[in-house]
Amino acid sequence: MGTTQLEAAQEPKYWHLRTVLAEALDSEFAVGEVLPNERDLAARFGVARATLRQALEQLELEGRLQRRRGVGTTVAPPRIGVPVGPAEGNWPGAGNDTWRTIGCVEAPAPAAVASLLNEGRPGYCATDMVHTIRRVRMSHGQPVATELLYVPRDSVPGLPELLPPTAHPRAVLRELHRLELESEDRTVELGSARAEDAKQLERLPGAPVLVVTTRYVTGGRVGAVAVATYRADTCRLTFGDTGAVEITHHDDERRQAS
Repeated sequence: MGTTQLEAAQEPKYWHLRTVLAEALDSEFAVGEVLPNERDLAARFGVARATLRQALEQLELEGRLQRRRGVGTTVAPPRIGVPVGPAEGNWPGAGNDTWRTIGCVEAPAPAAVASLLNEGRPGYCATDMVHTIRRVRMSHGQPVATELLYVPRDSVPGLPELLPPTAHPRAVLRELHRLELESEDRTVELGSARAEDAKQLERLPGAPVLVVTTRYVTGGRVGAVAVATYRADTCRLTFGDTGAVEITHHDDERRQAS
């Protein structure tokens, strides 16, 4: 890592520093190696620690660095390739579904989700109880995403009143699969990990995440909403010609360009 004339750069100092650091990561550091502490890095590049932190945060957001409690800032491994798109027009929990169910409760949906569930459902109230299934997705031995699947009671009217906790999520999914799935759409946005999601993903609260919200439409109304939270340091979402979403290895673009 050599010094550079940051004052001559026309772009923001932190962004120029981010570029210099990224080049050093490619040439001088191995995956898992711990970077020098912030004081040493700031002194080497002649920048304020606030500027250094901005550059490090940007590289963390891009998946180049990981901040590990008790260890420091390390060089991140390559992003993991995991398909994330629609499972051939199936409801969640289909045979080729790679998610693992870890719990189910009944509770009102968050306001943003409730507004989606209200579409095509006259009389729906934001305080109505919905079946809320939590699922987690593992890849290469590590959690890459956690999901909350919200299913209104009237989407699964055949569900028995009393179910043991272990049978509840399976019964909800089974009833969903009896319905005809007309369409599904999804949105992707950058967010910050909430406490429970961060715990499931083995991240710190507030860590950058990618939030994928999927609406499942049946009978002219939204039958269920899934909110999946992906680790931004591990995953990259790309859209194919079919609108499917998948996560690609961050080296794929380099191979395609060569």
